[in-house]
Amino acid sequence: MYLDYYGFTAHPFLMTPDARLFFASSVHARAHAHLVYGLAQREGFVIITGEVGAGKTTLVERLCDELDPTSFTVARIMTSQVAGDDLLRLVADAFGVASDGTKAAVLRGIMDALRAGESVGRRHLLIVDEAQGLPPSALEELRMLSNVTEDGRALLQTILLGQPQLRRTIASPDLDQLRQRVLASYHLGGLSKDETHAYVEHRMRAVGWSGTPQWEPAALDLVHRFSSGIPRRINRLCARVLLGGALEHAQTLTAPMVEITARELEEDLTGGQPAGRAPLREFAAQHQPAHEGGTVPASAIADLARRIEMLEIQAARRERLFNRLMDLFSGLEGRR
Repeated sequence: MYLDYYGFTAHPFLMTPDARLFFASSVHARAHAHLVYGLAQREGFVIITGEVGAGKTTLVERLCDELDPTSFTVARIMTSQVAGDDLLRLVADAFGVASDGTKAAVLRGIMDALRAGESVGRRHLLIVDEAQGLPPSALEELRMLSNVTEDGRALLQTILLGQPQLRRTIASPDLDQLRQRVLASYHLGGLSKDETHAYVEHRMRAVGWSGTPQWEPAALDLVHRFSSGIPRRINRLCARVLLGGALEHAQTLTAPMVEITARELEEDLTGGQPAGRAPLREFAAQHQPAHEGGTVPASAIADLARRIEMLEIQAARRERLFNRLMDLFSGLEGRR
């Protein structure tokens, strides 16, 4: 809906990774440099961790787009809590090798494929996503695959992508040999406030944004605050703000619009109850008088007044959006 109203050629804030919209923030540029360095070594493991939605998959898709397809055979698998034998079968499938039969047969098939690639100058790269769910035994199987060599050259490199708990797993004393094969490791943090501003504008500019709608600087500050600079959270919030802006025919996206939308998303995701205590109970707990007959501070009264005002604005906005949607549906029915 907002694509037509604002004249975008595509959705700027899709939740799915899209390498075409890659934004080289300081953290993503450093992570990319670690990947490039690791690949240049032609062996071992590269580990990239980050919170859900931090951009790990987009980063690797960008890397894959840069690789020469005549020089690399790339296999990507997404794992959960699979055992070592099952992981080997996933690797075999990803490289186009038969995965049935005994474990020994599967291993022979993988090694034959790696050696066949080496004979024609093709490197094999394995990318394992959601690797934080792998048990140590499965990670040990990956380490064993990294031992496959030909004329002193490793035939397989592996990139492990995962949430922060992957780093704790790798730190296990049982995985000391794997740690010795880690060439580069990087943790993706959130974008800074300035980078969040640049990220939002970059994504919109990539799909034909010509300055409308405008974002108030304070609105983008709130986008950063509510998203913690995590790209997927930014996308989710900004997409909803744009939808609301289009329904209200807004040419400027304001801080109150972002705050109200963020609160609505929080309610949507928590079944109507914000995370933790309900707002009024939280307020009461924060401003409970120290003794009977105590007075509530003026700052607390001002805070409550602001909350009531935000609720009133939110209710009015929802009513306007509802009426606008009803008008749109009525127009669609009339054209049938």
